[in-house]
Amino acid sequence: MIILKSKEEVAKIESAGRIVAEVLMELKEQVKPGITTLDLDQMAEAGIRKRGGKPAFKGYRGFPGTLCTSVNEEIVHGIPSSKKTLREGDIVGLDLGAIVDGYYGDAAVTVAVGHIGSEVQRLVQVTEESLYRGIEKMRPGNRLSDISHAVQSHVEGAGYSVVKEFVGHGIGQSLHEEPQLPNFGKPGQGPRLRSGMVLAIEPMVNMGKDGVRVLEDHWTAVTIDGSLSAHFEHTVAITDQGPVILTSNNGTG
Repeated sequence: MIILKSKEEVAKIESAGRIVAEVLMELKEQVKPGITTLDLDQMAEAGIRKRGGKPAFKGYRGFPGTLCTSVNEEIVHGIPSSKKTLREGDIVGLDLGAIVDGYYGDAAVTVAVGHIGSEVQRLVQVTEESLYRGIEKMRPGNRLSDISHAVQSHVEGAGYSVVKEFVGHGIGQSLHEEPQLPNFGKPGQGPRLRSGMVLAIEPMVNMGKDGVRVLEDHWTAVTIDGSLSAHFEHTVAITDQGPVILTSNNGTG
């Protein structure tokens, strides 16, 4: 069942989303060669709690960290570790959630560690662009798959692959609500979008094939061919005036 949110509920999700946005911005500034993913995780938890929120991921279905840290060929759900040190030329996906007054915010960015090559930079850029192509379709009257198709068209048009095993989702008083939001599909299908829907849209894009393999830790998902992967995410409210990004420092992007 898709749960429509009141303006008051959207405001609570935005409060959680603002914390996520602020902490991610702080973390981006700390990403540099020599830092460990556990260092980043500890900063993330401290940043959320300092702002009066609770980490959304820590303990969720047994996940041990506050922050998902996915490096290079890792697509999503990388577990922070003191043994994982970032190196010049890496890319790292930072996926973060927070809870405020029982409502969730969720967002992700992919960050370069020092200097990265032009091909890798293009992967990151296209992935972020695909996020906003999808957000543009988040308007009342459109269909859910119009979002999916916009993401897939942009990604595949650039020569990359969208991950099909993991999807975006509704969000509110639960981290994952209906509907599921794939990053692929034909347009004009699925539920019609309505004001009051809040969705976490999160393109995951591989430089090579779209296949996924989950490591023995039962969390970390990696590309099947070892190619690099990038991930961006925003929590977005659908309103009569159009999409409003709730995981942004200014509410608009």
